[in-house]
Parts: sequence; structure tokens; C-alpha cells
Amino acid sequence: MPEPEKNNIGLPITAQTERPRPAHEESYDESSTSESEYQHALEVIFDAENLHRRKSSMNGLDTPRLTRKKEQKRTDTACFVHQLLENERKAKRAVQNGALNDIAEYRKGDKEGEDGPLDAEKHSRLLTKKQLSDMTWGVRELSKKLGSLRLKLKVKAVFILTKAHDEDLIGYTREITGWLLSKERNTPYIVYVQDILKHNHKFDAAGLLKQDPSYEGRLKYWTNELCKKHPQTFDFAISLGGDGTVLYASWLFQRIVPPVLSFALGSLGFLTKFDFEEYQETLTTAFLEGVTVSLRLRFEGTIMRSSKRKEDTKRDLVEELIGEECDNNHTHKPETTHNILNEVVVDRGPNATMSSIEIFGDDEHFTTVQADGVCVATPTGSTAYNLAAGGSLCHPENPVILVSAICAHTLSFRPIILPDTVVLRIGVPYDARTSSWASFDGRERVELCAGDYVTISASRYPFANVMPQGRRSEDWVKSISRTLQWNSRQRQKSFKEWADK
Repeated sequence: MPEPEKNNIGLPITAQTERPRPAHEESYDESSTSESEYQHALEVIFDAENLHRRKSSMNGLDTPRLTRKKEQKRTDTACFVHQLLENERKAKRAVQNGALNDIAEYRKGDKEGEDGPLDAEKHSRLLTKKQLSDMTWGVRELSKKLGSLRLKLKVKAVFILTKAHDEDLIGYTREITGWLLSKERNTPYIVYVQDILKHNHKFDAAGLLKQDPSYEGRLKYWTNELCKKHPQTFDFAISLGGDGTVLYASWLFQRIVPPVLSFALGSLGFLTKFDFEEYQETLTTAFLEGVTVSLRLRFEGTIMRSSKRKEDTKRDLVEELIGEECDNNHTHKPETTHNILNEVVVDRGPNATMSSIEIFGDDEHFTTVQADGVCVATPTGSTAYNLAAGGSLCHPENPVILVSAICAHTLSFRPIILPDTVVLRIGVPYDARTSSWASFDGRERVELCAGDYVTISASRYPFANVMPQGRRSEDWVKSISRTLQWNSRQRQKSFKEWADK
């Protein structure tokens, strides 16, 4: 097969290559990618520089470990975003040698010998400063270039997400499902809807299948488990609802995210850019002519639990996280990790008194906050809880982390904006009077006891949001003007000049 035509920035004009699938994926024949490809969604090896990272952060999750042999070749990624990153990397190596080293999902400093076991998944909190900088820079550069391109994807399996408790939206879901399954489409699409709709009388799956025998086998149902374990099953995602529905799509796809096209059927609509009344024209254009994608920065948040010590000594969180380390002394261990699109919030929860919270950036102690909580938001989340907490509005293409205190007990704490190369740690000091609670995009609310903290860093898995054609900056300004009435006021009258007669 001849190689796809290249443009002047080293990216393929189309992304229509089919890939072989292993035998264990036969039940997911509709997927255009493989499970082995999924496991290598983003893998980057960087130079062995600045390898220091504190032991409490280096402690990995208790996940199965894989052994990789020297002669094993790296497979192509299942994620089109990281596939383009790979193409960009190859193009740069042709121009300047050594910009990035070969691809792998581990650092040299994380390996246990040349053929030793490797973690099945590495998190961005484990990357060094240089590695994190190079990873975020690569995603930013790709995002800029994608803004002026159309990606023509080979779409076969379509994922539909809606509010399963809203009767109107269920009706819209049935309508768009029937349109996709219709013989009038040139491609026999396989449509996935939520499993809860299988026996919903409003959706009426049985009635839909009776309309045409060919629909049988092409109407399928997705579950949370399928999205988690086999995200490569879906080539394209359609969201029917508001911004909350888009956030749920981000939550379902914790790693690989298919391109998400969102129809505005909610309240505000910062992320929902398309009118449902024009869905036939919109989808036809997207499938035949391609889509423009905006890569939204996501955060990776990991809950770190304080490890118990045998000796009964007074412990200091600041000393443990930035003080001098002792050999083989892991003060904390990770519990769970989430990729979020809006914000991570650490607050007082049900406690009647304010929280005491320590904020760290890399290997530096920033400050101790007495407040109801701290909101750490992405640029996408700047119009959500961050805005309510007094934080700044931020264009979604800015590579930053926004930190705002929630009702701080001081007049001097102002919201701050940090680069996305910083690894933040938000913790509860050992001498705190009460515990705190952490939430991730408003979900998975969990208690943080004394000594526990949350690491927050830029995720290596951005959210692929399909955008309308045109100027993206102008679209964002219009959205905040429309939804928030940004700087809306009556225009000042001009002076009426007095003239001598």
C-alpha cells in the first residue's frame, strides 16, 4: 500500500488505515484498531536527564506488570491523536537529529534492568521535568496544527451518549440512531447506545429493529466496562446534551478518547458547538469531508495515601514531600488515578470548619491555605467552578493550570496561573483539625485524611473535541459573551457637540 500523501508539516492528510486485530478481539470486529495498539496509546522515551523525582511520587500503582523483550517492536497507536504525534516526531527527526528519542511508555530510570518488568501504565506524575515539558509541548504543537486541518477518519463504529433519564433526549437519540442505520447511508455504520436504553419504551429498540432486518447486529449497546477496557471499539462519538454530557464522555474514556462531536441540547454550551436541527448535514460533512479537532488539556489526578509507620514519631507533610529523602522510605502510596477535563477540587466536605491545605509545586512548598477548599482547573474548566471561586477566564488553548482558593480566610490570597509543566500536590497536613474531601470533575468524591494528598499534572491523554470550521478564538469569545454575558452593558452615549449659532 503506498504511503499516504504528506503535507508540509509532516502529518498525513487522511487517517483511513485499517490495522490487524488479535484473535482475542474477535467479539469487537467493528473496531478499527487493536487491543495491543491500545496498550501503547502514548509512549515516549526522553533523554536520561533530570531523572530525580521523589520516592513518594515514584511509587507506582499496584497494577499488573508486563515484560517487554528487546526484540519486540513497537506497534502503532490506537489513538489518532498520538498517531499524529508519532508522525510529527518522525518528521522532526528527519530535519534535526535527536529532538526526541524512540517511543516507549517508560523512562530509562524506571526500568528494572534491560529486560526487567515494566509497569503496564505510567502516569504523568512519574515523568521528570524535561519529560513532562516535552510531552506537553508536543501536544500543544499538534493542537495548533490540527486547528487548520481537516482529519478525514474512517468511521464505522459510532458511539452515542445522551442523558438516559431525559425523555426528549431519548427521542432524539432514537432519531439519530435510525438515521445512521438507514440504508441511505453509504456506510453500514454500527451504532452503540447506552445499555439502559435496550428496554426503554421511549427508545423502542425492538420497534427500530423491525423497520429493517439489516439493523439486526448493527445496533449495539455500550457499558462503562466496555468504554474502560475497549475504547478502541469506537471510531467516533456523538454527544446529545449539554456540557455535563461532554464531561461524562471524558469520564467514560479515561485514556483513549475518540473524536467527540457535541450537539447543543443543554443549558449553557461551552463545549457543545453544533445545532441538533442540522445533525444530518453536520454528520454527513464530518464523515465525508473530515473534521477539525481541538485538543483540550486534561489533568491526571492521583490520590496518594500516607503509609503507616511502625515507630510512633511526629510526622510533617512538608518535610516528607520536599525534605531530605531516606533510602527505601516510601512515605505514601497511590490509590486511584483519574483523567479529568474540568477541575480537581479539595474542600472541607461535610465538616463544619474550614480546611487546612498544603500546596506544593514540583519540589517546592507554595503555601498553606485556610479556606473552604482549593480548586485546580484546566483552561476548559475555567468557566466552571473556577469562575465561581473567583478565578480567571482562560482560553482553552492556553497551556496552564489555574489555582483558586474557595472562600480563603485571608484578604491576600489571589488566584494564580501556573504552567502545565508543574506537578501540583494538594495535601492535608498531619496536624489538621479535620479531614478534607477530593472530587474529580464532580465525581468520585473521596475523603483525604491527615497526611494524604492529591497529585495533579497534565495528562498525556487530551480530550479530542470536534469544532466547527472557522476561527476558534472568535468562537470562544462568542461563547462566553453568549452564555455569561461577558462585559455586557449599555454602550456609552457620545457627546452632542455644542455649536455657536
